Amino acid sequence: MDKVVATPTEAIAGITDGMTLAVGGFGLCGIPSVLIAELHRQGIKDLEAVSNNCGVDDWGLGILLGAQQIRRMISSYVGENKEFARQYLEGELEVELTPQGTLAERLRAGGSGIPAFFTPTGVGSQVADGGLPWKYAADGSVEIASPPKEVRTFSLHGQPREYVLEEAIVADFGLVRAARGDRHGNLVFNRSSRNFNPLAAMAGRITVAEVEELVEPGQLDPDEIHLPGIYVQRVLPLTPQQAADKRIERRTVTESKEA
Repeated sequence: MDKVVATPTEAIAGITDGMTLAVGGFGLCGIPSVLIAELHRQGIKDLEAVSNNCGVDDWGLGILLGAQQIRRMISSYVGENKEFARQYLEGELEVELTPQGTLAERLRAGGSGIPAFFTPTGVGSQVADGGLPWKYAADGSVEIASPPKEVRTFSLHGQPREYVLEEAIVADFGLVRAARGDRHGNLVFNRSSRNFNPLAAMAGRITVAEVEELVEPGQLDPDEIHLPGIYVQRVLPLTPQQAADKRIERRTVTESKEA
């Protein structure tokens, strides 16, 4: 039951070129930065990353992107990452843009053993009809476009409505970061970092969690656990320096009225 590993190298053992990774984090909150740094150090490439966004140019998944280690992204938006936009528009990166709630549910479904589900999000748009550019050619033409998806009509509360079929996502590995965790893999996330980290953990066949504070089994109140250890195979305790190394995506400062 003790899932603790000693080093980042041991934590990501088994991740090889071409694998699919579900990576937690929301904006720059809750990014598994130590695990990402180890992937970068080892030069593992041709990765398909499933994550809400791709960090920024010099942090998070943006580090792997800048080193040309990511082949394909499934995400909900480009965000603040200029290199992400450049690679996509210049045909260097395949990108499957997915509505944010749909992406969250695709990950949750994958972790719950649900192969697909119907949602009204995207009906009447290219999300359902197909034709979204997934990959551009060097000349700016669309090399790969999204396929059309099945659309069916269901009556909910007596009101017929169209819904589009979305398939679940299951990744080879899930990489997440938690504020607290025990040796059994039970995890607690801090505020907005809870948005995608539990879902990424559920979707991974093997999930690795880097934790800012490691506690002993029994020290976490069962009512405060956000993700049970059944979804986690490895736990990497961070040093105080690693735990404190965080970024703010956009800092806004208000001048003091007393000045």
